Amino acid sequence: MSGLLADWGTIAVAAGAAFVTALAGGLLTVTGPWYQALRRPSWKPPDWAFGPVWTTIFTLTAVSAVIAWNADAEASTRHALLAAYGVNLVLNIAWSGIFFRLRRPDWAYLEVIALWLSIVALIVVTARISGIAALLLAPYLAWVSVATLLNRAIVRLNGPFGQVGPARTAGSRA
Repeated sequence: MSGLLADWGTIAVAAGAAFVTALAGGLLTVTGPWYQALRRPSWKPPDWAFGPVWTTIFTLTAVSAVIAWNADAEASTRHALLAAYGVNLVLNIAWSGIFFRLRRPDWAYLEVIALWLSIVALIVVTARISGIAALLLAPYLAWVSVATLLNRAIVRLNGPFGQVGPARTAGSRA
């Protein structure tokens, strides 16, 4: 019975972390007039796709975490997992704040590169424990790869950002 409770506890923590990450990122994402005025590449995925894709990614990430956690009970392994998932969680949330709240796609581009690297690290740490758990993170890496290219395109189409002076619209040039 205690093993079952431990498994449910692990599932609850992983699901809770995924939910908090999704909620925080969602609350920081404001697609109002500023975002709508940005020029975006024609290949940008449709806005309706982001919710289902992120829901799938967060679900797979939580499942990956549970599999990896349960695959190796060694303290050093679990510390490495917690560190990798923790850093990734913070970077995932931070991107939305930087891009949408600070309105700095240029800074967000640098941040999304760090996020991408954290996913690679997450896959490496997880792969040492479970190949299946690491494989479940592949869609996350793929989606953030697309997001990185999209962020770069938005910077190139709309920059520079953060100029001092009168507020500029996304399409105006100084």
